[in-house]
This record gives sequence, C-alpha cells and structure tokens, in this order.
Amino acid sequence: MALIVLAADKGAPGVTTAATALAAVWPRPVLLAECDPAGGDLAYRLPAPDGGVLNPGKGLLTLGATARRGLEPAQIHMHTQKIIGGLDVLAGLTHGEQAAGLTWMWGPLGRALAAIPNADVIADCGRLGAHPQLGDLMAEAEQVVLLTRATLDHVAHLRERLQITKAHGVVVIADPRNYRASIDDVRRIVGPSVQFVHGLAYDIKGAELLRGQWGGRLDRSLLIRTARDLAARLVSHR
Repeated sequence: MALIVLAADKGAPGVTTAATALAAVWPRPVLLAECDPAGGDLAYRLPAPDGGVLNPGKGLLTLGATARRGLEPAQIHMHTQKIIGGLDVLAGLTHGEQAAGLTWMWGPLGRALAAIPNADVIADCGRLGAHPQLGDLMAEAEQVVLLTRATLDHVAHLRERLQITKAHGVVVIADPRNYRASIDDVRRIVGPSVQFVHGLAYDIKGAELLRGQWGGRLDRSLLIRTARDLAARLVSHR
C-alpha cells in the first residue's frame, strides 16, 4: 500500500524508537521493517508474543539470501516475526559488515515493500550517508521523513541533508518542556523545503515501556500520545 521511510542525518536521533512507536499506533495494517545497513537491534529490544526473544537470524539477512533471483512482495512475510501485541516486524541486519554482500538488494527491497498488498510499511533506515545505495530504497517510498533534535548541530546537519535528500517531512524529537517552541523553531529554519514539520516527544520512560511493557501505561505515555498525532499527520499527507 505505502512505504514510509524514517531516517536521520547526524546520530540517528531516536529513529528506531520513533518507527516502533508509529507502527504500534498505526491506524491500518502495518509492517515495521528495519532497513538500516549499519545494523539494528529490533530483535534484541522487542519481545516475542510469549515474552521471549526474537530470532536475530531471521529477517533481512535471510530474505537477502533467498532473493538473489528476484524479490517479490509475497516473499517478505516468510521472513517476518511477530512481537508482543501482534505487530509484524522484519528484523534487520545485526551488524554493518553484513551489508557488504547486499548492496544489490536495497532497490528491489524498496519496490517489494512498496508493493505489499493490504498493509503499509514503516521502514527504519537509521542514519543516512554511509551507505549511498540506501537511496535506491528511499526512491520507492511514498513518504520520506527525516528526524532531528532541536539543537543547533542537529538542525544544521538536517539543513545540509535536505539539500541532497528529497524528504516530504521533518519530525522533531522534542523535549516536552518546550515541545511546541522547538517544533516552531525547526519549522522556521527548514522553511518551505518540506511539506510538514511535526513533533514526537522525547520520552525516556515511554521508550522503555515500548521495549516490552505494552499496555495501559504505555498508552498514556507522551511518546505514544504524540506518536498517534504523528501517525494521523502522515496518513493525512498521503
């Protein structure tokens, strides 16, 4: 249905947490895909439905091993896993060295993710810059959203990134104490280079709950409350 890419420039501020929170509250069927060539840790941070651990060896690496002759959307679900709460996850590489043999995969993967029927895909692409081939995946996305913190160094890197990366929106990981002001500051700096600037609360307790304690306490967290607002904004911009 739709591929939505989340990424960042300097330091990848909270991309994995943001992608997971969005997928948890997404108003339609969704797949969370960890597409960071530098490696990720979803398999280690998110619990399986029985409370155990996910299989770190099943996901993007096994998909790549079986897809050299072509990658179709139907193949992807053979390599996904469910986490507690029922969310489908395509776990990523566990370390960056694994990406060396998969430079061919990012374009076909993007096309396959964008063509998955009856589900949107939220792709965590981590930090941009070190793996130019990731641009082939991003080119297939309906929306590319860049994350930033509202600090001078992060926003400076964001402005440079926006000059070379086509992005539809920016999400500010903002301190709840000056949430609106931080978003407004970034919006003024970014200007008309993107369609929207939105926010997501910097909420350490909420992020910890997202790692395993799904339920009422998580639903009331600032992270999830602002993630719902962001999800609605992303859906409305389609």
